[in-house]
Amino acid sequence: MSEEFRVVPVETHNALVEAAYKHRGYTQEESAYAAKFAAYASQHGIRTHNALKALHLDHLFGSGSQGCVPAAEIEKLDTKFEASQIWNANRKLGQATAYEALETCIEMADKYGVAQVSVDNAFHYLWGGGYVMEAAKRGYIAYTNCTAALAEVVPFGGKFPTLGTNPHSWGFPTTDAVGFPIVIDWATSVIAMGRVQQLAREGATLPPNAAVDKDGNPTTDPKEASALIPFGAHKGYGLSLINEIVAGFIGGSLPTVRNRAWEQEEEKHTACFYFQVIHPDALSAGAFAKGRDQSTNVKAVIDDILGHGNENCLLPGQIEAGAAQRSEKNGGLLFSEAEIDAFNELANECCAQSWDVSSFEIAK
Repeated sequence: MSEEFRVVPVETHNALVEAAYKHRGYTQEESAYAAKFAAYASQHGIRTHNALKALHLDHLFGSGSQGCVPAAEIEKLDTKFEASQIWNANRKLGQATAYEALETCIEMADKYGVAQVSVDNAFHYLWGGGYVMEAAKRGYIAYTNCTAALAEVVPFGGKFPTLGTNPHSWGFPTTDAVGFPIVIDWATSVIAMGRVQQLAREGATLPPNAAVDKDGNPTTDPKEASALIPFGAHKGYGLSLINEIVAGFIGGSLPTVRNRAWEQEEEKHTACFYFQVIHPDALSAGAFAKGRDQSTNVKAVIDDILGHGNENCLLPGQIEAGAAQRSEKNGGLLFSEAEIDAFNELANECCAQSWDVSSFEIAK
């Protein structure tokens, strides 16, 4: 039997999320960005990176710690490269910083064909797929990666967590071809820590070979999970390593110190992230077969991949597109009763009106 969800109006959700962020000292603009992004994640069924995850991270490593500074200002550093920008975020809220980085990349890509923004002293921006999806919906190819808030993943063949879950996210403007943007977005661990927390909240179990306990032994109990395992053995390990090395070039902190060991004042404790946006016209060689243009050629390539008996295969981003359609059909965001209980804890924290679960319709 499938889990029952309640339909929460976007306005109701955003009002509470904004109130929670403002209660913690964030500006109206920052709080609005946070609520907008949380709603976008929930709209697309990303339950591991919704507002509950965002505010939990803020409590642990953000305004409740030393990792994020409400109302901080981004410092844009000098660079000799016209299609590149380098930012010191000064620990500004990650969602607000990431939205601005994405918009900046799009503006530069319109001019130069390709653009990048690297961000130092950042706070985690949550679901990377949401940003590249937004760019893809607007007709651009986009990529982002970031270093995770904590080192929670053991390297391939290792015992001690020295890597983050370190996600990679790609978005492609394929709405004309398949009806939605193809979004390839994954943590480089078998499972994201947000998913572990979700399963623990709901009394479920982990998949095998996804996590280890405090003694380094494999566990399927989310409440016993102490560290995560890379997906695909050495392949996931290598992809995770990319994020740390890119961050190292930007100015990144040591993974095992990040958001930990604050007494080591000479070390940085912040994350880094990186955005790249490509205008499709900047890639086109123009020599498409059978007189196809770029858009119809992309569709032909995808049709070939999903042909030959592969018609039932899913494309990355298809599940999220389906979740968005379901949200739209129901006229709101879908949450379990356990999630609504967690939202009411936030309401109590910021003295906002709590949600009456019985007032929300059951999702169809």
